[in-house]
Amino acid sequence: MSIDNLMVFTGNANPRLANDVVRHLNIHLGRATVSRFSDGEVMVEILENVRGKDVFVLQSTCQPTNDHLMEVMVMVDALKRASAARITAAVPYYGYARQDRRTRSARVAITAKVVANMLQGAGVDRLLTMDLHSDQIQGFFDIPVDNIYSSPILLGDIWKRNHPNLMVVSPDVGGVVRARAIAKRLECDLAIIDKRRPKPNVAKVMHIIGDVKDRTCIIMDDMVDTANTLCEAANALKEHGAQKVMAYCTHAVLSGSAAERVTNSALDELVVTDTIPLRDDARACKKIRQLSVAELLAETIRRISNEDSVSSLFIE
Repeated sequence: MSIDNLMVFTGNANPRLANDVVRHLNIHLGRATVSRFSDGEVMVEILENVRGKDVFVLQSTCQPTNDHLMEVMVMVDALKRASAARITAAVPYYGYARQDRRTRSARVAITAKVVANMLQGAGVDRLLTMDLHSDQIQGFFDIPVDNIYSSPILLGDIWKRNHPNLMVVSPDVGGVVRARAIAKRLECDLAIIDKRRPKPNVAKVMHIIGDVKDRTCIIMDDMVDTANTLCEAANALKEHGAQKVMAYCTHAVLSGSAAERVTNSALDELVVTDTIPLRDDARACKKIRQLSVAELLAETIRRISNEDSVSSLFIE
């Protein structure tokens, strides 16, 4: 595929990010009507010729998750029926990813797999996503999956700030691999927070593995939802003598009163990306700063369309 065949469409989840991406690609955003019938059903009409084109549907499945996910499904079907040559679902934030397994034989759904089945059933030929909640979700698909990382953007910001006496902190045992990789790149120490979660979205910090006294602590995570984990972690780190605590998270879900919780917490700063648009209260929070991943997404889309290597973007 050549850049002349490349087209990018988007729904209503994050049009600003989509516009930034196509600006970096030096193409126009595909024209489409994505609206609702009076009863709330999604209605999509593609307003230009896509026959034989390499089409990307760029849309995070963020809140309201079901509406935005359904927009992707209907757009993919419309493009497929309009004879697009290849359809890639570019979903920077993959919703429903936290339910990726059954724990202790609990009678729960594996929604990450359900969404994978839905995308493939709608006609998606490949998936592009960013910082999946767990890497094994790629195995839920029988189509190519490009799971790219925001680490070049986050690391670049950390290097630019030149913080003294750095230490990377994993907010839980599950995030150790991600935090260790960042600590290796930064050539600094790693600490781990051991916590017990009595129920979903409620975190209780137990103790810290590592000496954080007088350190500038960088908490690394893939997403921040209620911010309970981050705020508890920041409080614990400060109690153990940390000089400064910052958090770097890719996906700013920030549901409920998360922004207020961050404002009132011991966190000095929360840095997020624009895979999800910030709500008004989050934009107003002086502790929250947003970085753009538009250029990284654009370069990845260009490489996929040109059949070039994507992994080389992340090789040292």
